[in-house]
Amino acid sequence: MKRVSVYVPESAVIEAITPPYRLFKTANDFLQAQGRKPLFEVEYVALKKSVNANDGEYAVKANRLLNEVEKTDLLFLPAIYGDVDNAIKQNTKAIPWIKQLYCKGSEIASLCVGAFLLAETGLVNGKKCSSHWAYYDIFRKKYPEVEIADGSVITDEGGIYSSGGANSLWNLLLYLLEKYTDRQIAVLASKYFAIDIGRNSQADFTIFTGQKTHADKEILKSQDIIEKNFFYKITVEDLADKVSISRRNFERRFKIATNNTPIEYIQRVRIEAAKRNFEGSRKNVNEVMFDVGYTDTKAFRDIFKRITGLTPVEYRNKYARMEIPVVE
Repeated sequence: MKRVSVYVPESAVIEAITPPYRLFKTANDFLQAQGRKPLFEVEYVALKKSVNANDGEYAVKANRLLNEVEKTDLLFLPAIYGDVDNAIKQNTKAIPWIKQLYCKGSEIASLCVGAFLLAETGLVNGKKCSSHWAYYDIFRKKYPEVEIADGSVITDEGGIYSSGGANSLWNLLLYLLEKYTDRQIAVLASKYFAIDIGRNSQADFTIFTGQKTHADKEILKSQDIIEKNFFYKITVEDLADKVSISRRNFERRFKIATNNTPIEYIQRVRIEAAKRNFEGSRKNVNEVMFDVGYTDTKAFRDIFKRITGLTPVEYRNKYARMEIPVVE
């Protein structure tokens, strides 16, 4: 038997706690239906017997307390809720326990914003880690020694796993289920829970808002220039001149402040505008392409797909506003 432990953190997100518990329990049902023995012992573990989730909307009863768990095969760290720093503080006592389990051979998997608990252990220093795209900037500042896997749904770093945001956690759950059982059981589970087993990126869900939590005034000014003039031809030289910085120094400071080169930032602003166009209008691809400052169809398509994971046509078909017929 394999023991699967789901840590129920203080300031827990209920939507990230129940999926691993339910998936591995259901996998046992699939195995038994095939005449095979159930494989998983699944449990909730916590700092106390009952933990409130989502501001007290739910209460989760723990099967065991942390001091009763000396070893497990797979430990899940679900997403935390509310203010990140406060949630981490509430779960401080669990951090040494997580490290100890890993040192004893347990595999660790963080789900969505549970990546902050994982990063607190230091186990992913120098490694890749995925989280919800909306928390990338906060995560990078808090854990500079961890490489955020930008756009990734899942990461696998030698017995340490992480998932992207929200429902992306299901992709990691299915990945791990296949690893612990086989492809057939994972496919059955994907169909049962109606989850796309093949998705490997959260890029098309990402909303780019620009990294502006830094204090470099000249770079903030240049970001504002880009966002107000992205539909025109913008060069790095022009931007550097407008903020009175040499090009070399400007590029260095821009990268430090935003984690993008100026060209990458311009591209992301343009593609974000294109996404909004596709979502809110009935314009065709060429019309949107010209609206956001591109004239080369191939360049637009390649950049759009690199950033979103979808071609412009695929994105438009997936997210374009649909006309809903009115029934009188």
